[in-house]
Amino acid sequence: MTIVNFTPYAALFGGALIGSAAAILYLFKGRIAGISGIFGGILLPDKTDLSWRVVFIAGIIIGGFIWNLITGEGKNITAAVEPLWIIIAGLIVGVGTTLGSGCTSGHGICGISRFSPRSIFATLTFMATGFISVFIIRHLLG
Repeated sequence: MTIVNFTPYAALFGGALIGSAAAILYLFKGRIAGISGIFGGILLPDKTDLSWRVVFIAGIIIGGFIWNLITGEGKNITAAVEPLWIIIAGLIVGVGTTLGSGCTSGHGICGISRFSPRSIFATLTFMATGFISVFIIRHLLG
């Protein structure tokens, strides 16, 4: 078995950035870095709470572009499915994060680091659902 995408330094750097961003947001704003909640707050804005959300999401997007410029990674990435399926998947994830009261970033990064039983259970549920979905789509539906 050959490991193709083993990038421990990039993963360590990225994880440190994500952890730092989550800690800074919690320390300075008292907010959990749950991306779905942050983005949802932009779609249904509270005028007093909008600016930091826009800056946070813009930072995620700009950070991806900067990483691509520095490393050249990502230039040949293509989606393996039609754009319609990506939109449908995004809507399903949005419904799921609403039902689960958060997303993998909020529960998986911030919740597990706080030893929250609810977040641990939610993250295990997210992961199991993802595994099952991929298995059904790739192996049963073809």
